[in-house]
Amino acid sequence: MAVLVAESFNEQRWSLKGQTALVTGGTKGIGHAIVEELAGLAAAVHTCSRTQTDVHERVKEWESKGYKVTGSVCDLTSCAQREELIKTVSSTFNGKLNILVNNAGSVTMNRATDYSLEEFSSMMSTNAEAPYHLSQLAHPLLKASGNGSIVFISSIAGVTALPILSAYAASKGAINQLTKNFACEWAKDGIRTNTVAPWGVRTQVIPPDASPRIDDFVEIYKRTPIPRLAEPNEISSVVAFLCLPAASYVNGQVISVDGGLTAGSF
Repeated sequence: MAVLVAESFNEQRWSLKGQTALVTGGTKGIGHAIVEELAGLAAAVHTCSRTQTDVHERVKEWESKGYKVTGSVCDLTSCAQREELIKTVSSTFNGKLNILVNNAGSVTMNRATDYSLEEFSSMMSTNAEAPYHLSQLAHPLLKASGNGSIVFISSIAGVTALPILSAYAASKGAINQLTKNFACEWAKDGIRTNTVAPWGVRTQVIPPDASPRIDDFVEIYKRTPIPRLAEPNEISSVVAFLCLPAASYVNGQVISVDGGLTAGSF
């Protein structure tokens, strides 16, 4: 009897076998971990990066692990390239897509009085406009799958105020609200929408201007109940859960993965 229960537990609800996924910015950092997490659960994954070398090296790496991963070059700040990416995905997955993970993003740190309009515009374009448009383009493919899931990667900067991140926070706050609107509008099309909002993550994707400004965050880390950086796979595991059939009633949620920071403090 115990064997039968175990077999039932492991089947379908906790597997992505037969499902397809697009993960943007999947060659580095959190995106890389997400690709591996979804592929490890048996999904067929397509990812993209701005550079052909990164795509080629990562796809070769994943193939050696037995994962079903393809990749293409795409600058997500380009409307035309976003459209071309979805055409590629549609062709690769025969017109259907189960999972869209809007992971790619950028960050520039500055005081609110010092941000330039160009910096603000650039982050809004990369972090809000691009995933918004990509979701629109992917909607027919997600709807055609009959079981669609969108996951945005946001930040707790879009949930609570953090130093030197006001423009970045605005872009992530937009994503958090967009999650709720998509969740309500697209549920009837069989598409769930959720967001994962991390705190600091140990990746190599660090803004070039971050080092001199790290002191701004030291005290915040000290008062985080789990006072350390997250590992990328601690973020990707939450993303994967939201994509699983087991999460079929989770919709419109912004889940903070932050060591307890936004829970408050004693």
